[in-house]
Amino acid sequence: MSIPSDINIDGPRYDPTTYVNRAKHFFLLTNPLNLLASNAELERAKAIVQKYRNKESVPECKTVDDLWKAKYLYDSAFHPETGEKSILIGRMSAQVPMNTLITGCMMTFYKTTPTVIFWQWVNQTFNAVVNYTNRSGADPVPKEQLVKSYCFATGGALATALTFNRLVKNLNPLIGRLVPLIAVASANCINIPMMRSIELEQGTTIYDENNNILGQSKNAARTGITAVVLSRISMAFPSMLACPILMERLSRRGFFVKYPWAPAPVQTLFCGFVLIFSTPLGCAFFKQWASIDVSKLEKEVQEEIRKKNPEIKTVYYNKGL
Repeated sequence: MSIPSDINIDGPRYDPTTYVNRAKHFFLLTNPLNLLASNAELERAKAIVQKYRNKESVPECKTVDDLWKAKYLYDSAFHPETGEKSILIGRMSAQVPMNTLITGCMMTFYKTTPTVIFWQWVNQTFNAVVNYTNRSGADPVPKEQLVKSYCFATGGALATALTFNRLVKNLNPLIGRLVPLIAVASANCINIPMMRSIELEQGTTIYDENNNILGQSKNAARTGITAVVLSRISMAFPSMLACPILMERLSRRGFFVKYPWAPAPVQTLFCGFVLIFSTPLGCAFFKQWASIDVSKLEKEVQEEIRKKNPEIKTVYYNKGL
């Protein structure tokens, strides 16, 4: 069976104008099984995508499904703009297993200062890797900016967690269990903008509908980074809200008195179950390749675009994940 030559291999398989289709796309992109692919399989997927882009035949693929399977495997491991292979734990396909472990532990060991400090540090270290790996644009982030972002986000998360732990000490135990969620939300508001501050300072790359570079826009960067912050919080919110409620109910019924070893595994498994769904569904709230009206860009950028092509009304950019 011959594969059509007009498939838009650089776009998602499903029409991204609807939330359901974006969710389908991200379920494939964040599939943890992609982590099991060997380097040889990843390079094979990359070769298939590059050959198809160059209008070459791809005998490795017998069907359209085979082509898309290779494309999603490629997307799961390589940056969409730089083409570089991403760090293993920074890939979106690592979000579910890594966040299952980290979130489960943060919510199990949230009462003592040493454990709060340790798990918030682990979480922000992981977030720093993810934010760098899934940044928008091809420009490298300066090392001093990486260190500054890491320190600010870790410090913000620790300060929030320790402060709220102190404030809720004498309140309902359920409120205490929600402190990790508050800390994670606040850290995302610090970590992501800091990690991607070079985009806020210089702008993110904007393209026309044919992927031709039109320039850089700070307004597009601000819009994209805001969307990523909201998306990341929405990914964490379901598990970090539902888990405390479950644990509090089990605790009241004496479940953990009967099974004192159960809190950590129960929380971790439940978090993992929720994250399997909340991760792609949270990513799907916004398109990865977002659009913005030319009229909403900076005046100088608008003028530059109109000089090149006055007919362009909308431009596109990779908001990151």
